[in-house]
Amino acid sequence: MQNAVALDIENAVEHKAIFSKRALWNYGAKALIWSSSILTCLLLIFMIGYIFYRGVPYLSWELLTSQSSYVKQVIGIFPNLLNTIYIIIVAMAIVLPLGTGAAIYLTEYATNKKLVNIIEFAAESLTGIPSIIFGLVGMVLFAELFGIKQGILAGGLTLVMMILPVIIRTTQESLKTVPNAYREGSLALGSSKWHMIRTVVLPNAIDGIVTGGILAIGRIVGESAALLFTAGFGLVLNDFFTALESSSATLTVALYVYASERGETGVAFAIAVILMTLTLILNFTANYSAKKLKNK
Repeated sequence: MQNAVALDIENAVEHKAIFSKRALWNYGAKALIWSSSILTCLLLIFMIGYIFYRGVPYLSWELLTSQSSYVKQVIGIFPNLLNTIYIIIVAMAIVLPLGTGAAIYLTEYATNKKLVNIIEFAAESLTGIPSIIFGLVGMVLFAELFGIKQGILAGGLTLVMMILPVIIRTTQESLKTVPNAYREGSLALGSSKWHMIRTVVLPNAIDGIVTGGILAIGRIVGESAALLFTAGFGLVLNDFFTALESSSATLTVALYVYASERGETGVAFAIAVILMTLTLILNFTANYSAKKLKNK
């Protein structure tokens, strides 16, 4: 009897020790996770706060609505704002139908699974290539081989190569979330394959497609390395068709020019404020659009 009691006490002590050790590990893991989360938030707050602290004093209506001029000693980024809009229009007009069509084919029509896996692997690999390499390839391919002058068109085509894998993969994942029962029900009612995709699959996947498109726009807005070789450094105000094949700097390229070549760090931080604001707006818009379209 005493041996049994002693054994029970020993087991209880051992279990308590194990429990204490596990509890200590749990508390340590929680502390590490919370510390990492807090550090990340603090770094984000510091970065955004510092950019706004340095850039907001240099923001003005003249900066946003005028063109830089050495004669008048005026600094304006209105041409760069327009060039950013131009390059978004060119890139998205090409990449959206191309990427969506490729994703529809890979998900709905392709029967060779090995080929699909190879294409998916290639798309995922392309997303990890540094943007400066896309810039070099775009310069050689579009400027030297095809004879396209440095400008919005060459820059937009280069960005198409960069964001095409993103559009394909996000659209694929959205299409895969549509239940197969929807497809089977539509086909059972006599719909053709394309009619089923157009009226059943795409409407149910539209939220993911729109979100991917908005995030792609965010990458276009924040891209600079690839555009240094293809879009150019021009700070002159041009209309859309003139800017297609004339040196046209976007906001990110203008930030580089003012910060590194002209020594206007205040203007560079002001441009950074604008870019940061645009990025935040695009991210919130993507989340809001996804929720709204999903609810519908």
